[in-house]
Amino acid sequence: MSSARVPGVPPLDPPALPGPALLGQNWRDTVFAHWPVPPERVAPLLPAHTRPDVLHGFTYVGLVAFRAPSTTALGIPVGGFDEVNVRLYSVDSHGRQGVVFLSMDATAPHSVLAARTLVGLPYLWSRIRLRGDDHTHTGTVLRHPLRGGVRGRWRLTVGEPLADPSPLEHFVTARWGLHTARAGRTWWIRVHHRPWPLYRVRSWTYQGNLLQAAGVHVDAPEPVSVLWSPGVDAHATPSLATAPRT
Repeated sequence: MSSARVPGVPPLDPPALPGPALLGQNWRDTVFAHWPVPPERVAPLLPAHTRPDVLHGFTYVGLVAFRAPSTTALGIPVGGFDEVNVRLYSVDSHGRQGVVFLSMDATAPHSVLAARTLVGLPYLWSRIRLRGDDHTHTGTVLRHPLRGGVRGRWRLTVGEPLADPSPLEHFVTARWGLHTARAGRTWWIRVHHRPWPLYRVRSWTYQGNLLQAAGVHVDAPEPVSVLWSPGVDAHATPSLATAPRT
């Protein structure tokens, strides 16, 4: 059965942006690791007027890492950075399926300050080391000790390309926007990029407390899905607020 016909799976191709792209980024050497969680467990962590997006009775928490070698804001280059984020999957009353970031560790202090101030994203200035070649990729992240000594470490080997991703693999990667709370409202930001070229992961090891620090408890010690992608070029633009927070 095609993923496009499975209830709950987002469209496989991105909708057009509602206006000019205000932000552009290159996302490279991207790692996706996902654990299932009951939706009621993470619902309190989502912004107002959104709820957990569900596939086959579960929602998912993701640990996602990538390099962003270049970023532009309003067409002006503002530099690159490495990022590791913990994220949930959301849907609002308009049916827009997106991402909610619980934590976003990054290596560029100016980007951290701008994103927190302008759009309310939970960026944190951290030490991150992402390394890889054609087959093996490693990553470490260490948050400042004053923020609790949060850390993570992983290693993976890349397998074969995914010619036909499963509904779950589409569900956690075909995300064309995000929800974020800012100035007493929940905002929707549209994201546009080509569908991710995805690869299976043959082996995976992880140690750390990034999920727990973000407020998520998972029952299974190992993720149900780990994927790698060489990357995409992405563009984003904000939309209107969904509704006032209550």
